[in-house]
Amino acid sequence: MESLPVPSVQAMVAATGGADVPPRYLRPAEAVAGIVDGEGEAQIPIIDYRRLLLELDRRGEESARLHRACQEWGFFQLINHSVPHDVVEAMKANIQQFFQLPAETKKRFAQERGQLEGYGQLFVVSEDQKLDWADMLYLYTQPPESRNTKFWPDQPVNFRSTLDRYSGAVKEIADSLLAMLAENLGLKQEVIADRCVGGVQSVRMNYYPPCAQADKVVGFSPHSDADLLTLVLQVNHVQGLQIKRNGSWFPVRPVEGALIVNIGDIFEIFTNGRYRSIEHRAVVDPKEERLSAAAFHSPNIHSTIGPLKELTADEDEAYKTVDHENFMRLFFATKLEGKSFLDRMKLK
Repeated sequence: MESLPVPSVQAMVAATGGADVPPRYLRPAEAVAGIVDGEGEAQIPIIDYRRLLLELDRRGEESARLHRACQEWGFFQLINHSVPHDVVEAMKANIQQFFQLPAETKKRFAQERGQLEGYGQLFVVSEDQKLDWADMLYLYTQPPESRNTKFWPDQPVNFRSTLDRYSGAVKEIADSLLAMLAENLGLKQEVIADRCVGGVQSVRMNYYPPCAQADKVVGFSPHSDADLLTLVLQVNHVQGLQIKRNGSWFPVRPVEGALIVNIGDIFEIFTNGRYRSIEHRAVVDPKEERLSAAAFHSPNIHSTIGPLKELTADEDEAYKTVDHENFMRLFFATKLEGKSFLDRMKLK
């Protein structure tokens, strides 16, 4: 599993001022079009994590709201979550400071051949495909023994300890949400929880430089996430996340202090399509940089990925069953194209 090396977009913009965009980044108009401004549209659902933690008889309304959000949107914003405020703020500051480091310093943590982790880019599988207007730092964070610390920046000085605290706190939330979602699906909590003992968490920190031709590039190509649940931290004030809804692109307006949560492909497969992963993308701003951090949560590497027997006793399975390692190998070896990867997992 690897991605072909590509130039740093941030360094390119710093060197040229960003007025000239190389052809490999320019997209046809129809690939960037279709943005809706969202005026008068509903906001994606907002779920109160504190209410979800109430006693069973007092959290019913919030649980039902969570169930609807997963069925109808596949995305929601989680307020009153349990990641301490100081950890969130330290994480934001460390990400911003990392991407402000000199190019030569960042290169010390660059991806190596055959590795997904490190500073660089993912999903570049051919020399002629269109490239995203972004740089990223991608790290395996949980379980701790999966960490390859040579890719973990030692600058800024608090980066490693902050990421350690943040990743642990976010994983607790993901595990808790997965238990609640199992309950909402009429499953025993352990049906999903047992598959997530020693579950895999990775964190992708994204840097989207400003682009003078922002209407002709894409920060992150349309895709759905491969995992169970993704929890996204908006690092600065610049928006850019859009989800595909009713055939149009719908902008997500982050609520102050919230984490943005979305369903991934593995969860769609587990639930045999009851909860669906949603196609989304990132667009860039003409004048300002945008930063975000996505924490991906998957079952442990020894689990199999397929529809849960507990949900398919009375229905046909809609997806293939494969082992987790092969599933991830296939995902990372594929160019991002909407939900095309998940489509190949369907039986019909």
